[in-house]
Amino acid sequence: MHLSEILVSCTRPNVSWDRPAVPDWMIGSFKRRFITYADGLTDVDMEVYWLQSRRFSIDLRLARVDDQLPACHMDKADPAMREALAQHQGWFAESHWDEVQQQLSWQAATSLQLHDLWPEPAILRRVGNCMIEFAPSGVLIEDWRLQNLRTGPLIGLQLLGEYDSTGTLLRTGGGLIINDGSAAMVTGRTRHEQDRINALSLAYEREHHIPATLPRLMQTDGLDIANRRALMGCETSLAMGSLVAGYTVTRSTHPDRLGASLLWLDGFNWDADGHLIQALTVDGQPYTRVYAVDVLEAAFPYPQSTATTAKATDWMQAESVWRSRYTETVL
Repeated sequence: MHLSEILVSCTRPNVSWDRPAVPDWMIGSFKRRFITYADGLTDVDMEVYWLQSRRFSIDLRLARVDDQLPACHMDKADPAMREALAQHQGWFAESHWDEVQQQLSWQAATSLQLHDLWPEPAILRRVGNCMIEFAPSGVLIEDWRLQNLRTGPLIGLQLLGEYDSTGTLLRTGGGLIINDGSAAMVTGRTRHEQDRINALSLAYEREHHIPATLPRLMQTDGLDIANRRALMGCETSLAMGSLVAGYTVTRSTHPDRLGASLLWLDGFNWDADGHLIQALTVDGQPYTRVYAVDVLEAAFPYPQSTATTAKATDWMQAESVWRSRYTETVL
């Protein structure tokens, strides 16, 4: 079945979760306007995207547009390009919302980077289409803007496993989030790729006595193509489109994916455990992906405004002449 058919015509079996859903105001596709650090410095250029399902997050962080790499395959990348690739950030993680503390934390991440670059939880507050994130330590603040402007589909699928035609488990980790016209997908490294990274990391740390981060390993002398592929094996891609027309990749940790289809939207069916099973073909080879369903909603409202007090609403209306003189929706 096509994913759009699953969305509108199928009732999935009941599935229980060990963590609550995040509030509705946190759901959607967000683009970062800026980040300011405790040292007084601000970054407004890095391209950063955050897609949120009810219990999962996807995050993609790339260089500013002028510095992004062309659509080339990693095997053909020169040393400078490989160094730039190693600075990309992309991950999929379980979201854990603490209502009392108003904090969001992340666990069980599938990430391109080999260490946790963002160890603190996020204190979040939403006003209008703007979501502000504070680090509890006070080290940073980020301004996020909702990109969804209308009611549309909300889909969250966690990738439990990808199998070849023999039933061998190839990879785990990652998933898909669709927020109406925006979509993002993360696919984790294969087990073979992770074994290579473990061996590379062990050898590096024994020799250098410092952590084996992705940028450090990518700069290792004599690194062959197989090991470079393993290091960059985790993909995070952002795409635009629709469930009808499909989603085309516009930003990715893998530049060769630009302009390609994010994923095949057909071949889905339910299994007895309430998982979505997708049969697909990649490079002429048959594969099966098993997803846990976080959410399937055909018409999520993606609210543009947030609640306030009656007194504040009266104030906005009474002072509308000067207050709204230059206001506009900023994405």
